[in-house]
Amino acid sequence: MGSFDLKHLMLLFWFVLVVPYCLCEEDDSDDSSSAVYIVSLRNSPASHYYGELREMGSNGFQVKNGGGGGGDASSSGRIQFHKPRYGNATKTNKRYGSYVAQVHDSLLKKVLKGEKYLKLYSYHYLINGFAVLVTQQQAEKLARSSEVSNVVLDFSVRTATTHTPQFLGLPQGAWSQEGGFEAAGEGVVIGFVDTGIDPTHPSFADNKSEHPYPVPAHFNGVCEVTRDFPSGSCNRKLVGARHFAASAITRGIFNSTQDYASPFDGDGHGTHTAAVAAGNHGIPVIVAGHHFGNASGMAPRSHVAVYKALYKSFGGFAADVVAAIDQAAQDGVDIISLSITPNRRPPGVATFFNPIDMALLSAVKAGIFVVQAAGNTGPSPTSVSSFSPWIFTVGAASHDRIYSNSMFLGNNVTIPGVGLAPGTSVGKLYTLVHAHHALNNDTADPDDMYVNECQDASKFSKDLVRDNLLMCSYSIRFVLGLSTIKQTLGMAKNLSAAGVVFYMDPFVIGYQINAVPMKMPGIIIASTNDSKILMQYYNSSLEVDAVSKKVTKFGAVASICGGLKANYSNAAPKVMYYSARGPDPEDTLPHEADILKPNLLAPGNLIWAAWSSLGTDSVDFQGENFAIMSGTSMAAPHVAGLAALVRQKFPNFSPTAVASALSTTASQHDKNGGPIMAQRSYASADLNLSPATPFDMGSGFLNATGALNPGLIFDSSYDDYMAFLCGINGSAPVVLNYTGQNCWSYNSTVYGADLNLPSITISKLNQSRVVQRTVQNVAGNETYSVGWSAPYGVSVSVSPTHFTIAGGEKQVLSVLMNATANSSVASFGRIGLFGDQGHVLSVPLSVIVKISSNNNTVS
Repeated sequence: MGSFDLKHLMLLFWFVLVVPYCLCEEDDSDDSSSAVYIVSLRNSPASHYYGELREMGSNGFQVKNGGGGGGDASSSGRIQFHKPRYGNATKTNKRYGSYVAQVHDSLLKKVLKGEKYLKLYSYHYLINGFAVLVTQQQAEKLARSSEVSNVVLDFSVRTATTHTPQFLGLPQGAWSQEGGFEAAGEGVVIGFVDTGIDPTHPSFADNKSEHPYPVPAHFNGVCEVTRDFPSGSCNRKLVGARHFAASAITRGIFNSTQDYASPFDGDGHGTHTAAVAAGNHGIPVIVAGHHFGNASGMAPRSHVAVYKALYKSFGGFAADVVAAIDQAAQDGVDIISLSITPNRRPPGVATFFNPIDMALLSAVKAGIFVVQAAGNTGPSPTSVSSFSPWIFTVGAASHDRIYSNSMFLGNNVTIPGVGLAPGTSVGKLYTLVHAHHALNNDTADPDDMYVNECQDASKFSKDLVRDNLLMCSYSIRFVLGLSTIKQTLGMAKNLSAAGVVFYMDPFVIGYQINAVPMKMPGIIIASTNDSKILMQYYNSSLEVDAVSKKVTKFGAVASICGGLKANYSNAAPKVMYYSARGPDPEDTLPHEADILKPNLLAPGNLIWAAWSSLGTDSVDFQGENFAIMSGTSMAAPHVAGLAALVRQKFPNFSPTAVASALSTTASQHDKNGGPIMAQRSYASADLNLSPATPFDMGSGFLNATGALNPGLIFDSSYDDYMAFLCGINGSAPVVLNYTGQNCWSYNSTVYGADLNLPSITISKLNQSRVVQRTVQNVAGNETYSVGWSAPYGVSVSVSPTHFTIAGGEKQVLSVLMNATANSSVASFGRIGLFGDQGHVLSVPLSVIVKISSNNNTVS
């Protein structure tokens, strides 16, 4: 999901108040209106037949111009596809993709018989099907065809570091194990489905090291060439780039000028996420003329492949996202990073059955590790927007670096604030002048309700502002983007102000302000209470003529301390208030699934990373090469990058094994040794803390070094996930529709709690239950002892309590849980595996409803 910008939250709130009907819903009362549908066929996709996506070809269908009937949306002719300049010689078999596209064309012609339609994409790798623009009546005709298994209306989706490598211990830990940052992630390709990339950014250059990047021989992607993304944009680092916008184009909402009909990032989000995971090491972070250190991705030598399917002006649509995922799998990426989530919970039998998650299931079958942001809809329970057990879901946590600013008042009071700004001259106090008292009498209207926002220099007297601290109101218009800090600073500079002080408008309640870059001394007083203290001091220091009511003397003085220097004493990590929470909703009611979500925490708050030169997602960073952003969007690529390190060390690990290594080694403690805390409210977040549970943090906080030496792994296969889907009540026809496979082919079904995951979650414990887990040793011979803490209202026993296991061998663990009291309140425990060679694994236990055979009740 996208970087957490409170401006978006306020706009969403406004739309909820003003527009009672969801704008994303289709009005299907008019059968003649067309919409995009995703159609799946009964035959299995190519990846199910061939097993290895790397051997397959690409379909590459793109819409570049409008309408027409009875055929593919054609290219405008301006787009070319080039191999990156390293000259990858890997051969692809494109004939199969062309054959499947012809089959799709034949089906459409046969079913729709001369009617108008527009096919947008042919999918053949992960889903055998296509996206097509048709009327509802035509969609119903397709659904009745014996060759068609499923027809789904397209739906919308949304987008959801200089210090985090040190905070995660990479330089002395995981990087050193891989040969240092010069080798960390080398040969691993991470695919990003996002808003594109700025290929000119030094974070993605291939000439920043004395050691040339190798050619990733297994990757077969291409680089789309347009005016915005010229030939030579790709290299040995940025190995592939495409864009997908067919569904958006058919809706008439695609703006080629603003959204760029190319892989170029006009938003900034995609450039940022790619750099967090895989940006080059040691790139100077210079913003607003200030140096904030040097940036590095988590796996700085890994390769980047970009599949743009999200756009600044409208977000994105599932048909385009599925096409992007399908292409990434065909190209041979090792990891897919998704900082996007659906705009609404998928309807139907279960949340797992939607085109994106089912395409990702096929990607997992092909060996691709999939990471997805949990969403920025916390802290409410069951708010997570990433559902399926084959997807690794990441929540956002703070790290220990903070930027704090403050101002010292002439009455010896210090007021805290924010702002990446220099301070005023040391030892000197400056006169405070409120915007309302600095108006130009000739041009300003004192009754102008917006004048205090300091957006127009012509309304102010330069004589009154010069060499003083100008006080301006931070109103709701700043939150909505109608007024900007950058505009205020430019105005203040033109008026020769010594600095700017923003006080919080009392109507902006509980608003969380990110660090904002400022080229001149400045501060934002983020608290309304502190803003009142400032205003009381200012007003009490004024001398006003009794007759004219004009200010005769500005008596208040202050200095700005500055906020350029980072502080590393912050208690961290903490689960951020916006990070979406479990339990995992199984359906729209919602019933809770026996699946732990999120899976893990990673740094997601105030993350420095690369920014597109033309990025418009944040007005504060327009024109800058780096930005500091917050959200689960920033957390997910941290995990994608560290998964690249795990995949580099263990190239034969399945996606589930990679997930296990990341999960079982996670930490449940902050850097001071206390429990990880979770923010429980949006307002006064740090005053509403309690210990995090697995529904807040999953297995815990990412342990980069430990993940490279897990000792034991919990592994699951595609067949296990299929058996799980078949175990959902009423799912058999849906499974057949999406996968082309019959549930009767699976001898037994698997319930969520029985999947061999590195966690145990039970939504309803009716008296007692036994679950089993199988571990495999990926280290040397070792003897383990087993310990546990039981969830409240539950007794637990695990057998065996000791075992010796040789390298490569497996061991089955049986876990017996008994409800000792009746309760509907979730409770939590853990199982610990302690090896005599130093390996320690932690498995979270979560039990929600408990039904005991006795009459004891737990409130």
